[in-house]
Amino acid sequence: MNKLITCYGCGALVSDLPGEPHRYIGASAGCWEIYGEILAKEYGSYDDLETVHRLTVDTYAVQHPGKPSRQSIQSVNTHLISLYLVLENGYTGKEATRAIRNVLTYANKFVWLEPPVPNGQITVLDVVKAQDIAAHQELVHKWARSVWQAWSAYHHVIQRLARRRNTSP
Repeated sequence: MNKLITCYGCGALVSDLPGEPHRYIGASAGCWEIYGEILAKEYGSYDDLETVHRLTVDTYAVQHPGKPSRQSIQSVNTHLISLYLVLENGYTGKEATRAIRNVLTYANKFVWLEPPVPNGQITVLDVVKAQDIAAHQELVHKWARSVWQAWSAYHHVIQRLARRRNTSP
């Protein structure tokens, strides 16, 4: 049986696996493995989950911000903007992806946003338990909302960044 540790990104109790799974996403290897299981479901078992997949990627990245670096700063800001566009403005996944391409043209203006504690109340451990597509969609939306709400101190910053360029679909 694997020893369990607390993921330093999201706080989930996960297997203590060796290695650093990503160079700037701040996740333990055990958490990254569960995230991979969720992505496998989205790519393999569930069809037409483009907006849910966008939320999965954005939420995981924001919940695992890593340490201050140019890449992690860009990642967190961009994924928070995408969460804002989907959750607060009703963008589809494709529309949000197009919009964040525009946002990346001024990524040099992004700054480190100190992660909230806790960084959401839902983690990959909750999402991976979904037994069917409807439960998966519901859990991903709850997860995204939970993490977006955890970052509420920065909502004004993210809204301003999203408006900085034309982020219309």
